[in-house]
Amino acid sequence: MAERAENQADPKTPTENGTNTPERISFSAKPTLEDIRRLQAQFTDERDWNQYHQPRNLLLALVGEVGEVSELFQWKGEVAEGLPDWSEQERMALSHELSDVLIYLVELAEKCHVDLPRAVLEKMELNRIKYPASKVHGSAKKYTEYQD
Repeated sequence: MAERAENQADPKTPTENGTNTPERISFSAKPTLEDIRRLQAQFTDERDWNQYHQPRNLLLALVGEVGEVSELFQWKGEVAEGLPDWSEQERMALSHELSDVLIYLVELAEKCHVDLPRAVLEKMELNRIKYPASKVHGSAKKYTEYQD
């Protein structure tokens, strides 16, 4: 619990231009995505579940878990960053459901032979090209709306 409180962001921090932006938290260095992949592979192997953990099934399980995350937010309206109005029980439920999403995502990437950390770096570079900060700063427009 102390670790979560330590990483929890202050509500707002003034920036150079005077606007308030939420402070970023830092994730723990361990476990890495590779550690998570290995832990889940061991868990699955110990239970002889590989026969069920094929890409389609993992995708459907992932979608189901995303639905469970959505259910936690349902009917709450806008939710402030840091979830200041949530109970500890609600935060714990969210933590568990987000963990399920990550576990299924990592296992799906493994089964599809996608090196997820490398793919993230490649995709972020493509996004930098598609959404240059000089053209999209402060705008939520899709890239097709600002093409030269």
